[in-house]
Amino acid sequence: MKRLCGLLLACLLLATAAWAADVRVRAVDAIGMTVSDMDRSLDFYSRIVGFTPVKDVEVAGEAWERLRGVFPLRMRLARLQLGGEFLELTEYLAPAGRPAPPDARSNDRWFQHVAIVVRDMDRAYRWLHDQHVAHVSPEPQRLPDWNPKAGGIRAFYFRDPDGHPLELIWFPPGKGDPRWQQPTDRVFLGIDHTAIAVGDTDASLAFYRGRLGLRVAGESENYGPEQERLNAVFGAHLRITGLRAPAGPGIEFLEYLSPRDGRPFPADERANDLVHWQTRLVTDHDALEKLGQARPVAIPGHELGFARGVTVRDPDGHALEMVEP
Repeated sequence: MKRLCGLLLACLLLATAAWAADVRVRAVDAIGMTVSDMDRSLDFYSRIVGFTPVKDVEVAGEAWERLRGVFPLRMRLARLQLGGEFLELTEYLAPAGRPAPPDARSNDRWFQHVAIVVRDMDRAYRWLHDQHVAHVSPEPQRLPDWNPKAGGIRAFYFRDPDGHPLELIWFPPGKGDPRWQQPTDRVFLGIDHTAIAVGDTDASLAFYRGRLGLRVAGESENYGPEQERLNAVFGAHLRITGLRAPAGPGIEFLEYLSPRDGRPFPADERANDLVHWQTRLVTDHDALEKLGQARPVAIPGHELGFARGVTVRDPDGHALEMVEP
């Protein structure tokens, strides 16, 4: 009997490992957001933050309606590149969604941002200040040396024209990806990660690591006046967990241990609302059915370089666009 139980357990573990491999994420392809005026956003991201537009298309039809959950729709999609990473902007020409809440805070569960790496924080901040960008942080913050995993990192939160939060981040030698230390004349270098507010790190790990196969790349616990001013949340005390796929920017969990008054993800949020972000993840071929949340759709024309896709939600409601090449 013991031997039979052992064999059954071994078979179960092998089946679980095979299932996990079936939905393993191969790359974080792009981080996307919904914008209200594409031309204005393209000017902001290219002229002010250094991105280069690489694709600008209009799409419509049933496949896109099923993928994004909006009916009937016509969208303008723009793909922008900074370094080796990609940002994707979507303007819903029809139907337009709701504006972002004017009182949104960094501990609200729908919070998401991209962290843009800079070579020189002072120079980058002066440029943004002179362009009159909307501040979240009063100025760049240097994380304290008592925090060995984050000490010396400098960061600054600001907003784009639609109110989406963004971060500038500078890594001292020995921290962050070594490629951010390579000599260059550019000020804005690339996207290090996208950060999302989560309610329970362990539940998020069960999804992103357990179901999707991302690996934990770093952890820290951040608090103090510098963190409070960075996030513009008084009393901010965060558990931060960074995850990585084999390629692309990271995904970072921000769990607010305090204050715990962040609002939940809106149950009626749709992809055309301006609080909407989606992170596109590339999976193994024929893996999408394993996710079980919705039926994958074939994308005609391959406008963005993938053949099938499905949108799923993580435990907090953040949208993930899972695609197959």
